[in-house]
Amino acid sequence: MSVNYAAGLSSYADKGVCGLPETKHCMKASLLDPCPSQTLLHIQVFDSPEELKAKVETLAQLIKESQYLVVHSGAGISTSTGIPDFRGPKGVWTLEEKGESPHFDTTFEDARPSVTHMALLGLQRAGCLKYLISQNVDGLHVRSGFPRDVLSELHGNMFVEECEKCGRQYVREKAIDVMGLKPTGRHCGVVRSRGLRACRGKLISTILDWEDALPDKDLNKAEEASRRADLALTLGTSLQIKPSGDLPLLTKRKGGKLAIVNLQPTKHDKHAHLRIHSYVDDVMKQLMELLGLDIPKWEGPTLCETSTATATDIKPPRAVPEKKVKREATKEGKRDTTALTDDGSVEQEAVSVKRERADSPVELKEEK
Repeated sequence: MSVNYAAGLSSYADKGVCGLPETKHCMKASLLDPCPSQTLLHIQVFDSPEELKAKVETLAQLIKESQYLVVHSGAGISTSTGIPDFRGPKGVWTLEEKGESPHFDTTFEDARPSVTHMALLGLQRAGCLKYLISQNVDGLHVRSGFPRDVLSELHGNMFVEECEKCGRQYVREKAIDVMGLKPTGRHCGVVRSRGLRACRGKLISTILDWEDALPDKDLNKAEEASRRADLALTLGTSLQIKPSGDLPLLTKRKGGKLAIVNLQPTKHDKHAHLRIHSYVDDVMKQLMELLGLDIPKWEGPTLCETSTATATDIKPPRAVPEKKVKREATKEGKRDTTALTDDGSVEQEAVSVKRERADSPVELKEEK
């Protein structure tokens, strides 16, 4: 499916400030300020190599000292995969304002997780990253293998549909072709206990339209994590959209620190302890090296439902005959690691680990 999912959204006038240069900036005042008479001056340079090195060293030290790191990711972490952002110089909304059409180099199915996606997975496995909050709908965090129980996807996921009756979610191999929480045309196959008939509730997309409310579960977990965090790190987002863009301020209000990595000025620059103006992939490469951590290699779309107490790599999965994999969580249970293969079949490996009962079970099914 084309990555121009924005074309399927309803029209909306206030899309925020678009087209700001990707530069290190010198502010006389901010274009993000409501006063239209103020202006923003820019010097056409990124952070110099020396500045970048020093800033990433500071970021690495902040992470080493942190007890609860929360990362907030935006569209800027996916641009290197061929998926455009929204408000950058060549963003979807920026070009729309100019009457131009964006160019797409990939599809949602073909897009591969970026260095930043995989570095975040490495940070989580190492125990450094406690929670990830994303505004992105491209599904790359989930397809990278990032555990879904420590991830809030506030605006939905192009590969996930949900039963409007029982709440079960299905992670698909192919992107869902509808959005705005509309029915996908499929029905829930959950079989109830004691041999009763299947749920048969309508499945709907999880992608939000402009006026749709954020999913309660994801938003509540994101707010809780933001309040608990002592360090909020934002990557590739201008923080303009509420309420997701204001979540890092919850960390700040609780006495934590805010670090921002973005090429453009953001709405909350004045609240940041550290601001880095460079490509997020370059920052994450340097950061992982300073922390002495490897960036995991991506070996194809992989689904991981639950995080583990210790950091372990996911081994190549072994095949099971069934195409439908049910998650039955118990107190002394297993962590399910499921890979999506090119031919649509499902492979699974079970790694022993103790965990509590999941709030909402998830099925991974081949799309029919």
